[in-house]
Parts: sequence; structure tokens; C-alpha cells
Amino acid sequence: MRVLITGGFGFVGGRLAQHLQQIGHNVVLGSRSVRSAPDRGLPGASVAVVDWANIEALKKICDGVDVVIQAAGMNARECEAHPREALEVNGLNTARLLEAAIAVDVGRFVYLSTAHVYASPLVGSISESSCPRNLHPYATSHLAGENPVLRAGMEGLIEGVVVRLSNAFGAPVHKDVNCWGLLMNDLCKQSVENGQIKLRSSGAQQRDFIAMTEVCGVLERLCLSSIRLPQPGIVNLGSGVSQSVLEMAQLVQLRCKQVLGFEPELRRPPGLDERNKSLYYGADRLADMGIQVKPDNRSEIDGLLMFCQATYKNPRSQL
Repeated sequence: MRVLITGGFGFVGGRLAQHLQQIGHNVVLGSRSVRSAPDRGLPGASVAVVDWANIEALKKICDGVDVVIQAAGMNARECEAHPREALEVNGLNTARLLEAAIAVDVGRFVYLSTAHVYASPLVGSISESSCPRNLHPYATSHLAGENPVLRAGMEGLIEGVVVRLSNAFGAPVHKDVNCWGLLMNDLCKQSVENGQIKLRSSGAQQRDFIAMTEVCGVLERLCLSSIRLPQPGIVNLGSGVSQSVLEMAQLVQLRCKQVLGFEPELRRPPGLDERNKSLYYGADRLADMGIQVKPDNRSEIDGLLMFCQATYKNPRSQL
């Protein structure tokens, strides 16, 4: 299978490219600039420079591809700072890439969206039938990207699926990947770099955390032509098991002691009294397709800690 992954040098795109390569697929990494795949931890992948404003250039990089995975986009902080650019990058660029993929008869188009289209914060019981109501530019720009994919799928122009991803975490394929704003990645980096974990809240809030190993396994399945996609093609991707931020910080403490031989101090702001609002992030459509997610956070945390140890080790953190 030949797969084009835009944003292939990013956090999710890079891990997915690494996973697909390891199981024998032909991976093309879409990037806005010329980069060396081997230097970025992805030997064997080819690189295609993406000119988002040129539809003919987009057709060229899509030609001969079985699946396009649109993983390029702006993160939440960037979207908040530049809402107009977010709409173009997350929304309009996806529509352009989709148009090109349809024109050259690509079989399947996978758009990586976010669970945060539903609400901020995520609370209560959420399923694919829940109505998105988050007005943050990160959410609205992703919805702008979702809509053309869903419409094209419903009209039979291409097999399109929108994946609304919850709080993924794990080691990146390269140290320069910008993924340290993710909560779990930040907690592990703090542990190794500073010898302590500082929370900015009481940690009572619940989130659905999912290991990148599981994310890659599910996305691999969604790329396969043998998997019949739902209509409309919206799929929630989470672990289905919510844990509080404090519980996850404590798990990082435990795994750090087991894996690296020291236990980072856990610090929380004093005087905070936050109620623990429950969250259930349902992935019913994955279950309907026979795809099961295993909520295995420990091994992913271990790998992330070891990556941080190799990259950001501070000898004083272990004193």
C-alpha cells in the first residue's frame, strides 16, 4: 500500500509513518519544505514538497497513492493566536488536498481532526452523534476541514473518514518535533529535565489519554480497503477510559521510578478545590468495525521517559 502522509514530519504523522514503514508499506511524507527523511528518523520514506496553493502540484503528489492521510495542521495555541490562518491551514488546505485526491482517483482519504470539536473542556458522555459546540479557532478550523471530507464520502466521490483524536501521547520520532505542549509529553519531560512534576491545576479534571502505539494501530486499520467505513464517516479515537490529570502524573512518577530509578517530586498549586467532572469518550463506530483499542498507557510512558532521558537528561534531576 502506498500512503501519502501530509504533516509527515510532525508528531502524529511521524509516528504513523514509522509504524506503516515497519510493517512494509510505501510511505510518502508530505512537507512544506525539502527535508531528509533519514535525518528525521524515517529512513526509507520518500519526501514530497507540498505546495498548498497549487492544485496541479497537489494532484501530482497524490497520483499513484492508495491512501492520503491529512495530518498537517496548526495546533491549539497557533490557532488561537492566528485564527484566520488556522481556517486556511486546517480547513481550506484540506479541501484542496481532497480535491486533488479525488481528481487522481485516490481510494481513501483520512482526515485527522480532534476530539475538542465537541466542547472545551470535554465533560460528560460523548459519542460520534454528539453535536460539536466548541467555538475555539482550533475546533472551528478543524470542523472546516471535516466538512468537505464528509460530503465527498456521502456523495461517493472518495472513501472519506474523519478521525476525532483524543489526548494522544508518546515519544516523537525525532527530538525536534514540536510535541512538548501535550500534557503527558510535558509531564515526562519535566520529570527527566527538572526532577519534578509541576501541575498548573489540582489535577482533578478527567481526560481520555491514548497511547500513540494504539493510535497508529487503529489508523493502519482505517487505511485498509477491507475495512468498511461508516456513513457519515466520523470516528472517535480514544482509549474509552478516562483518568484524571493527577492520576496520570502519579503514574508518571511510578514509571519514572521503575524505569529510570528515581521518583520526581509532584507539586500542585495550594488551595485549589476543583470538582472532578466525569468524561466518557465513546468510540462506538470503531467497535462496530471490529477495531478494539487497548488502553495500555504504561509501556508508552516508559518509552517516552526513555526518549526524554536520552534527549533532555539533567544529572541533577536524579540527585
